[in-house]
Amino acid sequence: MDEHLDDILATVRPLDPIELQLLDAQGCVLVDDITVPVSLPPFDNSSMDGYAVRVADVAGASEEYPAALEVVGDVAAGAAEPLHVGPGQAARIMTGAPLPPGAETVVPVEWTDGGLGAGPVTGMRARSLAPEAASGQVQVYRAAEARAHVRARGSDVKEGDRALAAGTVLGPPQISLLAAIGRGTVRVRPRPRVVVLSTGSELVQPGGELAPGQIYDSNSFALTAAARDAGAIAYRVGAVTDDAETLRTTIEDQLVRADLLVTTGGVSVGAYDVVKEALSYVGDEDEPGSGMEFRKLAMQPGKPQGFGSIGPDHTPLLALPGNPVSSYVSFELFVRPAIRTLMGLKDVHRPRARARLTADEPLTSPKGRRQFLRGRYADGAVTPVGGAGSHLVAALAQADALIVVPEDVTAVEPGSEVEVVLLG
Repeated sequence: MDEHLDDILATVRPLDPIELQLLDAQGCVLVDDITVPVSLPPFDNSSMDGYAVRVADVAGASEEYPAALEVVGDVAAGAAEPLHVGPGQAARIMTGAPLPPGAETVVPVEWTDGGLGAGPVTGMRARSLAPEAASGQVQVYRAAEARAHVRARGSDVKEGDRALAAGTVLGPPQISLLAAIGRGTVRVRPRPRVVVLSTGSELVQPGGELAPGQIYDSNSFALTAAARDAGAIAYRVGAVTDDAETLRTTIEDQLVRADLLVTTGGVSVGAYDVVKEALSYVGDEDEPGSGMEFRKLAMQPGKPQGFGSIGPDHTPLLALPGNPVSSYVSFELFVRPAIRTLMGLKDVHRPRARARLTADEPLTSPKGRRQFLRGRYADGAVTPVGGAGSHLVAALAQADALIVVPEDVTAVEPGSEVEVVLLG
């Protein structure tokens, strides 16, 4: 299993960087460090609606002995020419507005009469409703220390600081920061385009009618969702019947929109294992550099696996087994790391932890195979969910971890410490 994964990761290369608009870069990985060109905030500004004043003018102010100050006007957010505040003066200031020259602190409006002369107010009235509040006099009922309620220039980030490091996945907070420092575009590795298709003449689209011997196609939905969860742009193709030429044509048609192809089913040793039959051509001399290899791995579930590259651009293809649990476990162990590698991430694997096994009886495992059992992990303990069968979809839906049983272990006693792969 380790050799198979090493082969995959040695073949898959990060996608070439591109310059994208900010919203188009969501979910992508940053290629370069981003340096702050302008401090945030770029100027001292008020964190409250209130009055910009000098400290000395409100020293000792109280409700019994308020400080009476002359209001020289308004300072609103975006004001181009702020007022000057001199001794005995105050400027009515809005949240986010620049601290005017001469002012040393901000008194919240709730500490004043709002310029209305009727005692403490609870808020600031709109200028159109109370024009007299922007001039005349304001009564201040509490003192304020220097720089109170003032957001200092550069208190968030300073000019020249590193805003974001290369390798950062751009989510909403990171995009917000890039916009705040004036970046309209950013250089990233794009999200990989992953095409998922399942094979099998027995598969029916969910919502359709089942005929005898048919089942609903769940694998392509599970793997497409898993690819999106890993960070890819994923496309699901309807199930392909067990016909090699049809499958080959379908795969060739999908190459134009794929950085990675994932198939499920048709990789074992049965007479109708169509993926092996259809993809045998890719090693032909008319496709130099391409080739597929099908292997039996020392793992359970997921023993049959295929990997290679196809088409003129040598697009990587991972062929997974068809049993639902086998395909999903294989995705987590092989496909997810491949997607994360294409994205340019350094940490491509799910996190792992040590946990105490809580079970009613020992877990058994075939000698010589690394087994992955479904489990639920909480507070340092893991409990098995369902059995070892590779068809148990309901048990998989209840699991948030995989219990790892090494190749040389055939039984794990309750209370033992085990390794778990955390899926959530």
